[in-house]
Amino acid sequence: MTHETLASYANLSLYSAMGVLTLAMLGYAVYLAGWLPARDAVVESTTPERELVGAGVGTGVGAGDSAGSETAATTDSAGVGEVSLRARKAGGVAQMFALLGTVLLLVSAGLRGWSVERWPLGNMFEFGVAAALFTMVVFVVWGLRRDLRWLGVFVVAPVLILLGLANTVWYTEAAELMPSLKSVWLIIHVTVATISVGLFAVGFVVALLYLAKDRWGAGRSVLRALPETRSLERFAYGLHIISFPLWTFTLIAGAIWARQAWGSYWNWDPKEVWTFIIWVVYAAYLHARVTSGWKRQSATWIAVAGFACIIINYAVVNVYFVGQHSYSGL
Repeated sequence: MTHETLASYANLSLYSAMGVLTLAMLGYAVYLAGWLPARDAVVESTTPERELVGAGVGTGVGAGDSAGSETAATTDSAGVGEVSLRARKAGGVAQMFALLGTVLLLVSAGLRGWSVERWPLGNMFEFGVAAALFTMVVFVVWGLRRDLRWLGVFVVAPVLILLGLANTVWYTEAAELMPSLKSVWLIIHVTVATISVGLFAVGFVVALLYLAKDRWGAGRSVLRALPETRSLERFAYGLHIISFPLWTFTLIAGAIWARQAWGSYWNWDPKEVWTFIIWVVYAAYLHARVTSGWKRQSATWIAVAGFACIIINYAVVNVYFVGQHSYSGL
């Protein structure tokens, strides 16, 4: 097959992935909507039990927390069991579509790389597709260990927005790399950066859900279908714990690559500066998270700011800042 044919197949796989992921998003939405009545019913039925347990064990904080945790666990498991059959089927189908969409994204990236005989991370379009791919990989793989169907619509929707922007605003025809990018460090540095962005993206979504439920979760909104705020906060923290070392490696690997390509480990290039800013913000979040006197809500806002910096680094610095990393392809 010619390179043009492979590139067209890559685009076809990408369009197919977007269609399949749209179906996955709709399935997750149906599942979440079906979970709401069941969760409300279980919470109402367990409220008297929670009050009775609290009265029986006395006023000790430790005992009350333990009882509350047990009740919350019972509520979650019972709520899942009472979800309507239609909603459970929709959730299962959505998971299958999410897996299929992830595979199609992988095929698209592979065909794109094959068409130009290089690693498919040479411009903003390719990085956008790779970021969407790794975000879905994180979600799908983590979903094999725990039930994340409640999270699906909140992850797949931003992925679809990213793919839409990649196809319309950042699309670039398959072409050769700039000389400075022809290095094995493209595979190492940019791939690890993309994996860490995928983890940060899922962590960002969970962090926003935690903050939203902490603020408005008591109302009659879709937020009441989410896990307890403490579970959401720990989940977000765990994702950031994994992704931060990867971003640290990205920063170090970029400096080594800069030394080989431009003769200096640090050149105060806008891209380098913003990569370091992102590292500092996330380091501040992890430090605040374990520092006494810091509320977890306040620390989580720092994590949200960190992902905002990632968006600026990708969507603004790549396009409007001139420097040694000006290879967006636009």
